[in-house]
Amino acid sequence: MAELSQMSHTTRWTEGDPSPMSTATTAISSRERLTVAEVCADLGVSRSTFYEWRVKRIGPRCIKLPNGEIRVRRIELERWLDSREEAA
Repeated sequence: MAELSQMSHTTRWTEGDPSPMSTATTAISSRERLTVAEVCADLGVSRSTFYEWRVKRIGPRCIKLPNGEIRVRRIELERWLDSREEAA
Protein backbone atom coordinates (compact mmCIF):
# COMPACT_ATOMS: atom_id res chain seq x y z
CA MET A 1 0.00 0.00 0.00
CA ALA A 2 2.85 2.40 0.74
CA GLU A 3 4.10 2.06 -2.85
CA LEU A 4 0.68 2.96 -4.22
CA SER A 5 0.38 6.08 -2.07
CA GLN A 6 3.83 7.21 -3.15
CA MET A 7 2.94 6.76 -6.81
CA SER A 8 -0.35 8.65 -6.70
CA HIS A 9 -0.17 12.39 -6.61
CA THR A 10 -2.33 15.31 -7.63
CA THR A 11 -1.23 17.81 -10.24
CA ARG A 12 -2.71 21.17 -9.51
CA TRP A 13 -3.79 23.42 -12.32
CA THR A 14 -3.53 27.12 -11.62
CA GLU A 15 -5.23 29.99 -13.42
CA GLY A 16 -2.14 31.14 -15.35
CA ASP A 17 -1.09 27.68 -16.57
CA PRO A 18 -2.43 26.29 -19.84
CA SER A 19 -4.89 23.49 -19.22
CA PRO A 20 -3.97 20.02 -20.47
CA MET A 21 -6.82 20.19 -23.00
CA SER A 22 -5.74 23.54 -24.44
CA THR A 23 -2.16 22.29 -24.71
CA ALA A 24 -3.30 19.24 -26.71
CA THR A 25 -5.52 21.39 -28.92
CA THR A 26 -2.70 23.87 -29.48
CA ALA A 27 -0.33 21.07 -30.45
CA ILE A 28 -2.79 19.83 -33.09
CA SER A 29 -3.70 23.29 -34.38
CA SER A 30 -0.07 24.31 -34.73
CA ARG A 31 0.88 21.25 -36.79
CA GLU A 32 1.26 21.91 -40.49
CA ARG A 33 0.13 18.45 -41.62
CA LEU A 34 -2.65 16.55 -39.86
CA THR A 35 -3.44 12.85 -39.78
CA VAL A 36 -6.86 11.56 -40.80
CA ALA A 37 -7.63 10.90 -37.13
CA GLU A 38 -6.79 14.51 -36.22
CA VAL A 39 -8.91 15.90 -39.06
CA CYS A 40 -11.84 13.67 -38.10
CA ALA A 41 -11.56 14.69 -34.45
CA ASP A 42 -11.35 18.37 -35.42
CA LEU A 43 -14.45 18.11 -37.64
CA GLY A 44 -16.35 15.69 -35.40
CA VAL A 45 -16.87 13.13 -38.19
CA SER A 46 -16.06 9.45 -38.51
CA ARG A 47 -13.18 8.06 -40.57
CA SER A 48 -15.70 6.46 -42.92
CA THR A 49 -17.31 9.86 -43.57
CA PHE A 50 -13.90 11.38 -44.29
CA TYR A 51 -13.04 8.61 -46.76
CA GLU A 52 -16.51 8.89 -48.35
CA TRP A 53 -15.83 12.61 -48.91
CA ARG A 54 -12.49 11.67 -50.51
CA VAL A 55 -14.14 9.23 -52.92
CA LYS A 56 -16.75 11.86 -53.84
CA ARG A 57 -14.00 14.51 -54.10
CA ILE A 58 -15.84 16.84 -51.73
CA GLY A 59 -13.38 16.64 -48.82
CA PRO A 60 -10.28 18.72 -48.14
CA ARG A 61 -7.28 18.22 -50.44
CA CYS A 62 -4.93 15.53 -49.14
CA ILE A 63 -1.34 14.38 -49.44
CA LYS A 64 -0.69 10.67 -49.92
CA LEU A 65 2.67 9.73 -48.42
CA PRO A 66 4.90 7.03 -49.97
CA ASN A 67 3.85 4.65 -47.17
CA GLY A 68 0.19 5.11 -48.18
CA GLU A 69 -0.81 7.25 -45.21
CA ILE A 70 -2.89 10.38 -45.79
CA ARG A 71 -2.15 13.85 -44.44
CA VAL A 72 -4.10 17.10 -44.73
CA ARG A 73 -2.35 20.45 -44.65
CA ARG A 74 -3.82 22.68 -41.94
CA ILE A 75 -4.13 25.53 -44.47
CA GLU A 76 -6.05 23.26 -46.90
CA LEU A 77 -8.44 22.22 -44.13
CA GLU A 78 -9.03 25.89 -43.28
CA ARG A 79 -9.60 26.78 -46.97
CA TRP A 80 -11.97 23.87 -47.37
CA LEU A 81 -13.96 24.93 -44.29
CA ASP A 82 -14.05 28.56 -45.49
CA SER A 83 -15.40 27.44 -48.86
CA ARG A 84 -18.32 25.73 -47.09
CA GLU A 85 -19.20 28.68 -44.92
CA GLU A 86 -22.76 29.87 -45.32
CA ALA A 87 -24.26 33.19 -44.40
CA ALA A 88 -26.13 32.66 -41.15
